[in-house]
Amino acid sequence: MAFYGGRGLHGQTVEAVANMIFTGEFQEGDGIDVAGLQKRLGVSSTALREALKVLTAKGLILARPKRGTFVRPRSDWNLLDGDVIRWKFAAGPDDAFLRDLHEIRSIIEPSVAGLAAFRRDTVQLIALERALQRMDRARGDVAEATAADVEFHRALLVATGNELLIRMDVMMGAVLAGRDALVHGVVGGADAIPSHRAVLEAVRAGDGGTAEEAMRALLLRAWRDLHRVRGEPGGIRGRAQE
Repeated sequence: MAFYGGRGLHGQTVEAVANMIFTGEFQEGDGIDVAGLQKRLGVSSTALREALKVLTAKGLILARPKRGTFVRPRSDWNLLDGDVIRWKFAAGPDDAFLRDLHEIRSIIEPSVAGLAAFRRDTVQLIALERALQRMDRARGDVAEATAADVEFHRALLVATGNELLIRMDVMMGAVLAGRDALVHGVVGGADAIPSHRAVLEAVRAGDGGTAEEAMRALLLRAWRDLHRVRGEPGGIRGRAQE
């Protein structure tokens, strides 16, 4: 499991408390007994305080003088934060969360592909090709296939030349990593190569319209794979963009 960016005891403490929130041990509005939590985790007050600061910054908890520390309502959580997305996947994403993430991708990524087709340079095309080759070599290796997929979509963001889109890498990377961890172990990653190749070739040709359509087809396939993995009658509830 990939840990929060903070290393050592600090990172482990952040992960432990986040897990308690996302698994429902601490629910929205619940007070957190900080002294009891410190004893339970076996960490210093300083280590726990620093961990709680991280979770406060991500909108998960709120500490008020004389009122204590509480889990904030979900509406306050920074749901576009990479760690928050990862923690949600680790705890078991619900259908609405998966649908919402798919819709975000459907809004953003076709435009990313189209913009990349107009702005990419030789170096960026090489990066996309290498990511696709890595994906091909990773057949059957879930972790490597996931890493290659994230690398491909990151390279697309870079190819847009748009600094704000590039900064979405952390969020989009977490979405892809979570989705791929669910899908690749069951469906497999080999069939994803042609859809990614179609995007790359359109970007290479400088054809923005075709790149957008290829990305839409890729995302529709990804959505259908997720349906299969969930194994529910009718798939994931809620209509995806088709």
